[in-house]
Amino acid sequence: MKLGLFGMPLHPPTRSIAELYEEDAARVIYADEVGFDEVWIGEHMSCTTEPISSPLMFLASLLHRTRNIRLGTGVIALPNHHPAVVAAEVAQFDHLSRGRLMFGIGPGGLASDMELFDVLDGAVRNDRMMESIDTILKLWEGDPPYHIEGRHWKIKIADTVIPELGVGYIAKPYQRPHPPIMMTAMSPFSDSMKTSGIRGWGPMSANFCPEYVIASHWKKYQEGCEAGGHEASGENWRVARNIVLARSDSEALDRVMDPKGSNYYYFEYLWKVLRTANYTAVMKDDPKQPDDAVTVEQLIDSMVIYGSPKTVTEKLLAFRERTGPFGGLLMAMMDGSGVNRAREFESMTLLAREVMPAIRSALGR
Repeated sequence: MKLGLFGMPLHPPTRSIAELYEEDAARVIYADEVGFDEVWIGEHMSCTTEPISSPLMFLASLLHRTRNIRLGTGVIALPNHHPAVVAAEVAQFDHLSRGRLMFGIGPGGLASDMELFDVLDGAVRNDRMMESIDTILKLWEGDPPYHIEGRHWKIKIADTVIPELGVGYIAKPYQRPHPPIMMTAMSPFSDSMKTSGIRGWGPMSANFCPEYVIASHWKKYQEGCEAGGHEASGENWRVARNIVLARSDSEALDRVMDPKGSNYYYFEYLWKVLRTANYTAVMKDDPKQPDDAVTVEQLIDSMVIYGSPKTVTEKLLAFRERTGPFGGLLMAMMDGSGVNRAREFESMTLLAREVMPAIRSALGR
């Protein structure tokens, strides 16, 4: 099983953005040192709480500060970008990284970004996303002249091509035919999971989903694989989770339920955001439960895996048994204010050096 980090990332809006970038970078550098396989960084244009507007730019700053960890966009919100720009920049990063890039795509999940780019209509947003990735793949597959007539973008390079000078050519990625493509999902029975299966892409389940939602993702992915003529395998399915580790179960419980703790802040913040967007069903164990009856403590208990290394190992194996055979576990990155930085680094260390070897051994058996 692969081990990775997933970062929206999310921080209090009162903190210095420059400090946040360095804090998030330090987390990725440490993950590389202790043996994490990969990291995924999200994109948000209009939110100081989630301040990375360009995951590629942020990850590029880490190319020479890390050695082995693979670097993923988690995700580039394709409806918000011209596909030719994405194709060119992703190809450039893939060459700069010598193939360490993983290309995560999605429709975007921040309402203010949707308003900013005039894609609040879900059907339009999804249509733009699929047209964008199809356009990107066509640009990578072929040579000029380019004639791609879409509903949302029309791309043409024909009159200014100079083959002997390389003019008019969109660069192809370092990895052939292209970097691995991943698509995120957070809704119950998400169609994104089905699309991933149909297209042969890797699916990724968000960390703020209850267990039944994760299980529904595996069902939809299987459905998509069957429709696309692919064998359904969990090897390329990543599942993100909030994970808190300490030397004892009681200490881990104290940390995860601490009102000043990073996980408490995370779920309190996200619940408020989703309530404002009228999209709380994604986080509730019981979609019929009234929003007013939901507490932060309930959300944490539902969606955070916490305890000693032995307890967390047992919980993760049981969780995987109930939800589906995911082949990648992504630890959600939390804020590092105050005591939280040391707690997060301890969780990362114990997860990489004690829990994952035990899980891999158990799965091998």
